[in-house]
Amino acid sequence: MPATDTAWIVLGRSGDDVVAVDLDGTGAEIERLSIPRSEIVAWIRDRERAAPVRWVWHDTPVWYDAVLDAGATVERAHDLRLAHAILRDAAAVRDDAGLRTATAWDAAAAAAAVDDALFDLDAPEASVPEGVDEALAEFARQRAALAASERGGALRLLIAAESAGALLAAELRAAGLPWDADVHDGILREMLGERGGALPARIEERAAEVRRILGDPLASLDSQPKLLRALHRAGLLVETTSRWELRRHDHPVVEPLIDYKRLMRLYSANGWAWLAEWVRDGRFRPVYVPAGVVTGRWASSGGGALQIPRQLRAAVRADPSWRLIVADVAQLEPRILAAMAGDLALARAAAGRDLYEGIVAQGTLGSRAEAKVALLGAMYGATSGDGGRLVPRLRRAFPRAMALVDDAARVGEDGGVVSTLLGRTSPAPSGAWSRLQADATDVDASDSDASRARRYARDRGRFTRNFVVQGTAAEWALAWLADLRGRLARLPEVGEADAAPRSGPAFARRPHVAFFLHDEIIVHTPSVHAEAAADAVREAAASAGRLLFGDFPIDFPLDLKIASSAEKS
Repeated sequence: MPATDTAWIVLGRSGDDVVAVDLDGTGAEIERLSIPRSEIVAWIRDRERAAPVRWVWHDTPVWYDAVLDAGATVERAHDLRLAHAILRDAAAVRDDAGLRTATAWDAAAAAAAVDDALFDLDAPEASVPEGVDEALAEFARQRAALAASERGGALRLLIAAESAGALLAAELRAAGLPWDADVHDGILREMLGERGGALPARIEERAAEVRRILGDPLASLDSQPKLLRALHRAGLLVETTSRWELRRHDHPVVEPLIDYKRLMRLYSANGWAWLAEWVRDGRFRPVYVPAGVVTGRWASSGGGALQIPRQLRAAVRADPSWRLIVADVAQLEPRILAAMAGDLALARAAAGRDLYEGIVAQGTLGSRAEAKVALLGAMYGATSGDGGRLVPRLRRAFPRAMALVDDAARVGEDGGVVSTLLGRTSPAPSGAWSRLQADATDVDASDSDASRARRYARDRGRFTRNFVVQGTAAEWALAWLADLRGRLARLPEVGEADAAPRSGPAFARRPHVAFFLHDEIIVHTPSVHAEAAADAVREAAASAGRLLFGDFPIDFPLDLKIASSAEKS
């Protein structure tokens, strides 16, 4: 884990002070310093400037938020909490070092929302141990586990990427996403109508129209069971109120009801209350949770960070003399599947073009829509409908790719675990799941017991089928972000006249990532660096592909634009 050209410094509490422990390349202690907590941020900043450092700490936001508030950043870190979660569950890790018995480190990812707990004497304790001796012991366990693993190199890379993601998540919140509250307000007024009564005018109008058509002036439109009963009384025999099911029926209530639900969703999720709570001083500052999903994807613990409704993207506006680089990857997961499986036929379909159109060009399927449905069906385990019907044709055309996900599904159905390219491992089945499968084989098991066990096994197979692809796609995205973060940091700062002070002291003068969602990023950059920042985004994507897949011929094309707004055409 440690490298000879980089200092590893473990930070932790000891009484009222912070202790910094320098380690050599073998993990042995070189020096131990006790630093007053009032001086630790300045010490971290000065130490970071002096020479390359990889900071080892129990939980990134607890330490890093205060550093960012002071206008500084760090280049690299090792997040013990996130690393513990990876290694604890990794199938490629033996537990000779006692990693899985260190239960104090098994806290959930909720600690991402802690506000400067380390620097507040009255703050609650963080969710994992903060003491320096506990941090040193955990770091030693992790080093031993990696040294003993045949996949130690891949897991080290995963931990480095995960830790870089944790740094970026803190930076995203510190810098914020540029957001024009006036534009947002104007969009709401245009779509929802003026505020006045209990609900905006246009929502009230749609609700009244729906109730009139239903012949029920008191119909509850926001309670699914009550709405279903009202629809049934009006002769619309649907099982759900989803847009897709409603549109399969010819009834005058369908369109106004769908429109009501659309407007109500915008009002509830991103209306004026959301605007007042989450947008301040021209910035949307959500709370990201790295690895908040078992596949390694990020989650959010506040603000709906992982979505910007299409109708509100016009409110994402660069500051004066700044620009946005908006980039997303085309068909990320199918491309990941091709590279993981080493499927040259699928890679050729993706080469330099839309992958789904490439499948059509090869003669495998008749239309782009069919190709998309079939490939997503293969990755998500479709057994019926168009996806289930078309998947066999993909198996003939792309046997290696289909074999990879089919094998992962069989492992899941049998109660096994699967791993991503770098070694993140799926959770083991629950005890209840295992008991259900065992009971179904009993001589006294009923047909319904056996049927239920098969259904649960298929569900788990669908989960493991997608886990290997979605999890590896998350690893590629982390590698993309980590590489891009470094490239942007090397661009020169702009002067005071071109600064964007609302991005905070650490990012007011330099390009930075301002938004991330699975396969999309937004960079906020001074206009003078816009082209260089766009090149950095493209080069980082190519670098991530090489890092994970070597010279396998797969590309990750970006839909990229330089603009003042994130609005999509």
